[in-house]
Amino acid sequence: MQFIYVMDPMCGWCYGFQPELERFLTPYPDAQMSWIMGGLAPDTTQPMAQSLRDTIASYWVEIERRTSVTFNHDFWHLNTPVRSTYQACRAVIAAQSLAEQGSQKHGAMVMAKAIQAAYYQQAKNPSLDAILVGCAMAIGLDDVQFESALHAAETEAQFQQHLDIARQLQVTGFPALFYVNENGYAYPLTLGFCYADDLALRLASCIKK
Repeated sequence: MQFIYVMDPMCGWCYGFQPELERFLTPYPDAQMSWIMGGLAPDTTQPMAQSLRDTIASYWVEIERRTSVTFNHDFWHLNTPVRSTYQACRAVIAAQSLAEQGSQKHGAMVMAKAIQAAYYQQAKNPSLDAILVGCAMAIGLDDVQFESALHAAETEAQFQQHLDIARQLQVTGFPALFYVNENGYAYPLTLGFCYADDLALRLASCIKK
């Protein structure tokens, strides 16, 4: 069983989707999951406009209403938000590379969840390198090795490959989950938030094809 998951660790709907994704994957413990960083917002150091802050804060309320997750809304007055998620995407890729070097599984998933926890539960700003390094240390990675990997040219090259894959799959929003059949065809199971039960029904339909 093979899947492609296109996401961004600083996407609120991806955070809301994570429990559903894990529930959906429970019957498939040996499934291969390719975590693709879709890149929600490019690099910038400019503080987020108040209107955008208000819009995203309203999304958090909607996500709480529709999903099982909760947000720490203190984020908005404890930080200077920046609309930039690319570095967090690179952090997931760097963590995956280090995990593979150490023969560990699920580096991308564990790092993405650590970033989500820092951002949405602990009200920290993952647009900052220091927060990303802290997330890496929280999952057992060496801080010096991680920071080197975060800024490595190879990580940037991999990130650009991830963005290309997302474009090839015609992903315009996150989360996006695909089932890949034995012929290598990627069937979209969802292009946006979806509940686990609905994912299971869509997978069953794809397998019959």
